[in-house]
Formats: sequence, C-alpha cells, structure tokens
Amino acid sequence: MLRLSDVTVRFGSRAALDAVDLEVAEHEIVCVLGPSGSGKSTLLRAVAGLQDTDGGRVLLGGADQTRVPAHRRGVGLMFQDHQLFPQRDVGGNVAFGLRMHGIGRGEQARRAGELLELVGLPGAARRSVSSLSGGEQQRVALARALAPEPRLLMLDEPLGQLDRGLRERLVVELRALFGRLGTTVLAVTHDQGEAFALADRVVVMRDGRIAQSGTPLEVWQRPASEFVARFLGFDNVVAATVRGAVADTVWGEVPVPVGFVKGPCRVLIRPSGVRVGPVADGLRCTVTSRTFRGTHVALRLRPQGAPPLEAECGLHQAPEPGTEVGVTFAPAEVVVLPPE
Repeated sequence: MLRLSDVTVRFGSRAALDAVDLEVAEHEIVCVLGPSGSGKSTLLRAVAGLQDTDGGRVLLGGADQTRVPAHRRGVGLMFQDHQLFPQRDVGGNVAFGLRMHGIGRGEQARRAGELLELVGLPGAARRSVSSLSGGEQQRVALARALAPEPRLLMLDEPLGQLDRGLRERLVVELRALFGRLGTTVLAVTHDQGEAFALADRVVVMRDGRIAQSGTPLEVWQRPASEFVARFLGFDNVVAATVRGAVADTVWGEVPVPVGFVKGPCRVLIRPSGVRVGPVADGLRCTVTSRTFRGTHVALRLRPQGAPPLEAECGLHQAPEPGTEVGVTFAPAEVVVLPPE
C-alpha cells in the first residue's frame, strides 16, 4: 500500500528525515513512535503531501506521489486537535470530504449517519460540535477522515488531548473498528502504551532515522539498542562483557540467555527480572523508595558503589524504604544490547 524509499527532508542543515525506508502493507496498522524532534510527524506530512521532500520517493499503491498534490493522494489525515468546523453541525463535519468529492446530499447524509453509528455516535448528526466532549470530538474527526474511504488513514497523535482512561478505552475501540473495516493505518504517537495496543507493527524513530521496526511484542521483548530500551522506559542498562552464560557488570555477574557472542556489550535487566530476597541472597541493596503502580509496586534500590536498580514486586511483598535486601537476576528478563 505504502512504500517510502530513501525519503529525506531537510530543514536547513538538519535532516528531519534521513534516507528513510518504510513499507506499510494493505490492512496493516503501523504506529510510529519517537521523542520530540525524531521526525515522526515530518514523515506523516511527507506521505500526505503536506511537506516537500528533498530526496527519495513516496509510493502509494506502487505509484510515485512526488508531483501529486495532497488533495489527490487519496489519503485521510486526522490531527491531534481534531480541527472540526465550528460553523457546521456533526453531520456537516462528517460529510465535508464527501461534499468536496461531489457526492449528492442524500448519499452524504446516508454515509454520515452510517459512520456516526460505526464510531458510537448514532443520531448525533444534528448536534453542534461545541456540545461534544473531547472523546466525542475525536470520534467525529475519525468519522470525517473515514467518510471518503481513503486507501490510507493517517493519524497524528489522535488521542493526545484525551485523559488517560478515555485514551485506553478508545484505542481498543479503534483497533477493533479498523479491523472490521480493513483500514490501512499509519499513526504517529509519543505514547508507547497507545502504540502497542493499536499497532500490528511499531516503528521507533531517532534523529530522522528508523531505530527499530517490529511487532509490539518483538520491540518490547528485544529492544534493538540502548536508545530504544530507554525510550520504552527501561533504566536498568549498563556496560557489560559477556563470557559464556553470564555478563560481568557493575552489579556483579548477570546471567544472560544462551547464544550471545562473547565480548563487550550493554545489558538491560527488566525491573520484573530484578528479584528481591533476603540480604544473604545475591547483590546487597538498600530500598530507597517504593511506588504503587496499581498491579505491582516499583522499587528503587541502591547497591553499594553501583548505579541504582529498578525492581518490581507484588503488592504484599514490597519491603519498606530503608530495608536491606539481596538481589538476584532472572536470565529470561535480561536483554543483551549492542555496545553504544
């Protein structure tokens, strides 16, 4: 459906996109993640035709889009702030793209009603957009983007202005809706949880390049670099040297999964793999803080002469701050990363 080949966008001397290659298959949902300035929104705008490229090609259905204006690319675009038209009612907003395509009023009304039903707003066509909640505005913007039946739907931080509970509920609804419609989706977000819940494939960007691409499970279980690991929120990363079944680190010997080549590397230990027990067992640490996270307790541990460690434990097993504990590591939760 979509292929980017060596796409480059420069702003002065800075490459916002640096020879990016990316493919999105038909009916696939791809979410692009990355910190501010990584190039993810520029990528979306380049595909939509809202940003000129300085090199490479954007192909939709195999056709080069270089000289194709935005309104002729057949893509739908939904922004973070929804950009609804305040002078039009809900039905008028949803039908806007259909009117631009010369569709008759009767078909506009039928299609708008059908889409409002689909996004969970049946009978809302005559409502004023000013009467809508944030979540309802998001649904109307989505219906408007879907109305012209775009071959590719692009979402730019679509849930960014909503509260956490509503985001979590809507992202599940969106994935189910796109699955029913067979929609091809390219979405940009900075929220890992949103991307992992919505996407078939996650693309992590760094400084205008793709740092990693894979299924949500692949990226979460096997981050490709320290940058990706830290972007995903993992802080237990240190230099190491693999020798056999262990890696030598500032935290002592850490068991590693089999099959890794001996030599220098970086090691990530997930907090769930940091096992807290009696002082006599393993690395001696002091509990400096504990934070309730709903399903578990996050612990901050201070080993003597080494960087702090983050650990997770059950709600009823969490030691008090100031407690001395012993720490061991579960090899299944250890990831060997390339040296930086």
